Amino acid sequence: MITFVHELISHSVQRSPEAIALQVKNMSLSYAQLNEKVTKVAQAYASLAITRGDRIGIYLAKNQENVQSIFACSLLGAVFVPINPVLKAQQVHYIANDCQIKLLVTNRARLTALSSLLDDFTELKTIIVIDADQQELEKIACSKSVKLVSWQSFISLKDNQDNLPCSISPNELAAILYTSGSTGQPKGIMLSHTNIVLGAMSVSQYLELTSKDNILAVLPLSFDYGLNQLTSCFLVGAKCVLLDYLLASDVVKAIATYQITGLAAVPPLWIQLIKANWSKSSVQSMRYFTNSGGVLPLKTLAALRENIPQAKPYLMYGLTEAFRSTYLSPVEIDNKPNSMGKAIPYAEILVLRADGSNCDDDEVGELVHIGPLVTLGYWQNETATAESFKETPKQAINVQNTPLAVFSGDYVKRDSNGFLYFVSRKDVMIKTSGYRVSPTEVESVLLQLPEITEAVIIASPSAELGQAIIALIVSSSDEQELLTKNIMKHCQLNLPNYMIPKKIIFLIEFPRNANGKVDTKLLTVNYNKKVNLI
Repeated sequence: MITFVHELISHSVQRSPEAIALQVKNMSLSYAQLNEKVTKVAQAYASLAITRGDRIGIYLAKNQENVQSIFACSLLGAVFVPINPVLKAQQVHYIANDCQIKLLVTNRARLTALSSLLDDFTELKTIIVIDADQQELEKIACSKSVKLVSWQSFISLKDNQDNLPCSISPNELAAILYTSGSTGQPKGIMLSHTNIVLGAMSVSQYLELTSKDNILAVLPLSFDYGLNQLTSCFLVGAKCVLLDYLLASDVVKAIATYQITGLAAVPPLWIQLIKANWSKSSVQSMRYFTNSGGVLPLKTLAALRENIPQAKPYLMYGLTEAFRSTYLSPVEIDNKPNSMGKAIPYAEILVLRADGSNCDDDEVGELVHIGPLVTLGYWQNETATAESFKETPKQAINVQNTPLAVFSGDYVKRDSNGFLYFVSRKDVMIKTSGYRVSPTEVESVLLQLPEITEAVIIASPSAELGQAIIALIVSSSDEQELLTKNIMKHCQLNLPNYMIPKKIIFLIEFPRNANGKVDTKLLTVNYNKKVNLI
């Protein structure tokens, strides 16, 4: 039975040691080779006085050193903190100090970016640099309090292997994943070994993963959705191909080159991919594809199904605080195209009124996630933890085994057949002309127009209406005046008057957060500074 993160690799070593676990460009590692390297890194950690519970930051692109560093933490009982490689020095500085990172693994370029801040890191003692030799590092003037060690020098360090694996509990802290933080500072979400392992088991079960799969990992490993590409892959002994891409065409090329069977992505990448120049033969190996991190426009889904007809689509919903909550089975997509689906394995989902009672069928309420995928809360943030992690409702089936539930802050409804439908975030419902309006509902109507690639609905203060509905549009058309008229005509046919946008603004592209999601809060702040409504 697998109970710890590092056992995802060691378990596959026992079954198929020579099978390829990891592919990065022309470099590949078998499960036996990867396990050996993970053990060496864990020994090296120990030789630098890293012990159970210490936090280790990993600030790298997707590469073998990143993967080894993650799983070695588990073997030693330390806590890995994957840091999105696109974050800037100030953001990394905040994360490192917030969770008292003791050791950081990075590369030369990112070290240079951090160099002016090193004296301000409160607990950081050692930085491992993967692409510089020790002599080179000794010439770098950095900080008197932080020691620089090359990767080659690091992995040559020895410690007593009898101490590995460290004796820990499956419910102990294994990782801290930082949220995007579109306003204020990001929060660190604490994941136990149980959270991560059961997340891998859940996904591999409904995606029907096997050792024959080749999974392309394009998402950041600091994103729970991206990290799960590794863990679910290693659980079943499949091959994980790591890719840092610049263009959508790079992804299509990788699918063909490595005979990829599964790809997980967020809506912006799927939108880019359908515009890429690809043939059906280049993606004929694809068995499935998944979407999470936002609603996939139906026309984008239709285009993907046309281009990859043999691949099963899985539409998923989740929040990092509970990993993932629901998925829509491929066999239900034609019947329930707008549904979030049903609970994933190891999750129980309730839809509750404000008083804590169960909602009736088709009644809007808050989605509450119960079960062993619920994480441990926010790192050293009791106030935020208390707001989202609350006592499990008494009517829950798993009330005895899971004392805390995640109150998602998402309004949903459940139909008579048990299928869930997203309505809106509690904190983004627009109040206009005395009505409550879901931005998602208006966005879905706008996205019916083929010229509209992406749409975001925001609210702008209005003395007359309370809040006015503003439509932000990314379009493939250059005829903005004509498209505006078509949009208004389409809205008048499909929406009540109070839901029709009062203004339409065209953008070349939307800002994204570190995980590739549209930064709606930033859009709202920026465009309320510019929009003046009469």
